[in-house]
Amino acid sequence: QVQLVESGGGLVQYGGSLRLSCAASGFSIILYTMSWYRQAPGKERELVALVGPNDSITHYADLMAGRFAISRDNAKNTVYLQMNDLKPDDTAVYYCNARRQIVAKKYDYWGQGTQVTVSS
Repeated sequence: QVQLVESGGGLVQYGGSLRLSCAASGFSIILYTMSWYRQAPGKERELVALVGPNDSITHYADLMAGRFAISRDNAKNTVYLQMNDLKPDDTAVYYCNARRQIVAKKYDYWGQGTQVTVSS
């Protein structure tokens, strides 16, 4: 059974840090592009960061560049998101995503999300 399980969310003060984890099971993340998205109340889900297979590329949304860092440990089948200098606007549910396309077949998995709340 394919699963992505996020953890590490919680309540943190303005300027604080959190490290999110996304543990995959039922498949190997090695050849997948792994991403973090977030969705704040009343807003659309947005990309936070992604890392390509074998750390080939990383990309960050402009608002997170320099504050957030995505990394992957293929041996542990886990992806991380280190979040520093957190602001109230970072409050959202953070979701892990695994994506891969082989010719015409797409694989697209989502976790259940973890809540991050930043107090001012």
